[in-house]
Amino acid sequence: MITVSIYHLDSGSIGGFLYEGHADAGEYGYDIVCSAVSALAIGCVNSIEMFTDAGFDEDAGDDGGYLKVILKPETAEDHDAQLLLKSMTLAVSQMAESYPENIRIRHIERKNYGR
Repeated sequence: MITVSIYHLDSGSIGGFLYEGHADAGEYGYDIVCSAVSALAIGCVNSIEMFTDAGFDEDAGDDGGYLKVILKPETAEDHDAQLLLKSMTLAVSQMAESYPENIRIRHIERKNYGR
């Protein structure tokens, strides 16, 4: 199962996210749930990097089952980055409704930027 943790800041903004695990919805290389979730996460990160002024720290696992992205505190309120993160959150939440046996969403309140 893929667990997606969305980190919410006191301000109401999204401070980052963590994708962990594997969907196990199909054979390796043919798992459409895994492919779709990966595309959402990677597309969001690439879009934040390309189209916004927000900075972030990223940690990706070697086996493809781990991606953690945390916005830098000084750019966490960047409007465009927030729009991209909210869009990703909406899309992955809708996928979790369709594939509850493969995707779980957790919303976590972060009081600070402790790693």
